[in-house]
Amino acid sequence: MMSPLTIFLIAAVLGVLLIQIYRLKRSRKEYESQVKAWKLRLELDLKQARDERNRLLDALGDAFLIVDGDANIRFANAAAQNLFRGRVLTGRPVSEAFLDPRLADALIQCLETGEPVQSRVVLPQQTSPLGDLETRGTNAWIIDAAQLSDTPNGNPNTRVVIRDVTSEYQLDQIRKDFVANASHELRTPLAIINGYLENLLDDGMIDEPEMARRFLSVMKKHTERISRIVEDMLVISRLESGEASAIKIEPFKLRSCIKDVLERLESVIQNQKASVSVLLNDDAITLYGDRFYWTQVLFNLVENALKQNPYKDLKIEIGSEETGSCFRIWVSDNGVGIPSADLPHIFRRFYRVEKHHSQMEIKGTGLGLSIVKRAIEAHEGTITVTSTPGRETKFLMTIPKNQA
Repeated sequence: MMSPLTIFLIAAVLGVLLIQIYRLKRSRKEYESQVKAWKLRLELDLKQARDERNRLLDALGDAFLIVDGDANIRFANAAAQNLFRGRVLTGRPVSEAFLDPRLADALIQCLETGEPVQSRVVLPQQTSPLGDLETRGTNAWIIDAAQLSDTPNGNPNTRVVIRDVTSEYQLDQIRKDFVANASHELRTPLAIINGYLENLLDDGMIDEPEMARRFLSVMKKHTERISRIVEDMLVISRLESGEASAIKIEPFKLRSCIKDVLERLESVIQNQKASVSVLLNDDAITLYGDRFYWTQVLFNLVENALKQNPYKDLKIEIGSEETGSCFRIWVSDNGVGIPSADLPHIFRRFYRVEKHHSQMEIKGTGLGLSIVKRAIEAHEGTITVTSTPGRETKFLMTIPKNQA
């Protein structure tokens, strides 16, 4: 039988063991709690970092994608979601997300070679990333792809930036077209003048006054055409080179401006036996703008109506009305009209609708309506055109009442 001392010692040892066990359990719980807190904090930190990354990438104006080694999209920023609106991007293969495979060519090349790739893709309107919302016609995009260095070597991710450069592309095309068209438009009358000069000099036509006078008359017409082309190109150049922001904003009477235009075209109006009616909501209506450019606008629109309808009994109307804080001014006629296929293009430089010119007639410069549109836009206005062939063709301009 154990002595009381032995029993006491055993009980003491057991008590100490129980206390140690209790402390160990408590320490384990505290450790587990700390680990759990660390995990939660790590998850929060990762979430905050991910959210911060997403906010930064969403702030980009360009579409940004992260694609894995299997060409599946793992991330798309807000600009990419907006660009490919209506389509799910994350988790889908690039080939399914892009309507035109040419958009994916640079990415596929980057995935295959591991080298950065940048290319420009020009697409027709039907296969634009914007889908049915694309209204600009031919569109252009820069595709910039490069592998990320901080991803595992076994399955590296690739970042893709898609930048819309349609405006720059179209501006470049406009410049090229402008130079080509201007060269062509100037070369034709110069060739005619040169041909008549050679005839006058080589064939002794100077000794035949009637023939020489006829040759000189034709040369004069084409010289005037060259002068008109140069003058119109200078006007467009001023409107598009930054001078448009320095146009003279001064008050002037619309009625007086219309009177000047009709006086300049009086002989043409009488020869064609056309009639021009002026219907202003207020004869004292005052516009704030550059009278020189407004004279150009009204002159080109009325002259254009006369040129497009070289027939008798043409009726032209110049009118205006007030709508809230804007003026609406229009020039309309009851002539042959503009075919619907031509309507989207009539404000393009050197674009012509007329098909009735004979070989002896001198065509217009094809710049008149371009000048009209850019002059109205320089006055912070808009211009639209509607046409029902044989009934009414109407150019409607809407401008702020006061631009002072």
